[in-house]
Amino acid sequence: MFRSEDHPSPGNIPAHAPPPSDKPTTAMLKADIDSGSTGDKVVHYDPGLSQLGTDDEAAGHSPSHERIALARKTEAASDRVRKIGNPQGRQSWVLPGFVGFIVAVPLIVGSALWLAP
Repeated sequence: MFRSEDHPSPGNIPAHAPPPSDKPTTAMLKADIDSGSTGDKVVHYDPGLSQLGTDDEAAGHSPSHERIALARKTEAASDRVRKIGNPQGRQSWVLPGFVGFIVAVPLIVGSALWLAP
């Protein structure tokens, strides 16, 4: 039985960072992105229609291991960036604060208009 918080397949597939390699592949680069190592995405498997590098291979220009290694190196985010990009992190006050603001503004404006002579 699924709860509303459970992701259906393939969204429930865990996304782990791949190990370092001397000959990285485009699948490893995609795993870096899915695992949150690049800091621009939450940790979640992202099913894609075609894998990274498919268009390059179809055109006859497969990316070299050196270019993929360079992409993995330049796309890697620092620990600070990964912490900032984590929506489930320290910003748990944002949603209640926003809702409180939305409720408070009409109450203040309504009270001011009602008390105005």
